[in-house]
Amino acid sequence: MSTPRPVTVVTGASAGIGVALARVFARHGHALALVARREDRLNALADEIAATGASRPIVIVADLCERGVAARIGEALRAQGAEPQYMVNNAGFGLVGSAQSHDRADALAMIDLNVRALTELSLSFVDSMKRHRGGLLNVGSVAGFLPGPGMAVYYASKAYVLSFTEALHSELRARGVRVTVLCPGPVATEFATRAGVARKRRPAGAFSTSAEQVAEQGYRGLMRGRRLVVPGLANKVVAFVAPLVPRRLLLTMVDHRQARRREADDA
Repeated sequence: MSTPRPVTVVTGASAGIGVALARVFARHGHALALVARREDRLNALADEIAATGASRPIVIVADLCERGVAARIGEALRAQGAEPQYMVNNAGFGLVGSAQSHDRADALAMIDLNVRALTELSLSFVDSMKRHRGGLLNVGSVAGFLPGPGMAVYYASKAYVLSFTEALHSELRARGVRVTVLCPGPVATEFATRAGVARKRRPAGAFSTSAEQVAEQGYRGLMRGRRLVVPGLANKVVAFVAPLVPRRLLLTMVDHRQARRREADDA
């Protein structure tokens, strides 16, 4: 029986940071498997990467909120004679507004994608990541360092990603598996549209980083075995300072920021 070929699996590879991550891994010579719901976008990205002379990525159309999705991804890879060397959990979404104002199904779907699916995919392929001396890159957010009135479920989900991934970094290091959590600040992608952020309030200024910069820094951090990568100086300051600031003050600061955003959107 032939040994499965190693691939890098990138979820949420139809837009934004996911596309940028796929391009970065491909540029560094990694074979890819692209996972998302939008088949046309995945095929377009696969064709783009193949046009550079790289092998055409495997395209896996999947809704990560469905139960048992890790097993289905594993089956699709085995059918292509492949298995994960690197697992990149990028898929996720957020919603702006008070938690009680959201449709309950949307809030629970956010938890399913940002937390449950990420956890399942992080743990399902540890053995193959170990065999190929690979690793795990989970995309969190600088929001994970903060309480989040105005985006409560999203901030909480990213706090989970941060805590969970840092713990896995410690647990899996002895098995030769690199684990990194990538925590960007605001990035101008489709994420903002899905979250309900008005166009005039899209990321700008010191906290904003491009998807390409985020992807490149995340890749380098994973290859170097870093536990945490926070792109952008201003975001690094937030990550460092937040644990030192009284929680009540942090709540007030985030609440005021979200209130200013809502006022600007309504203007």
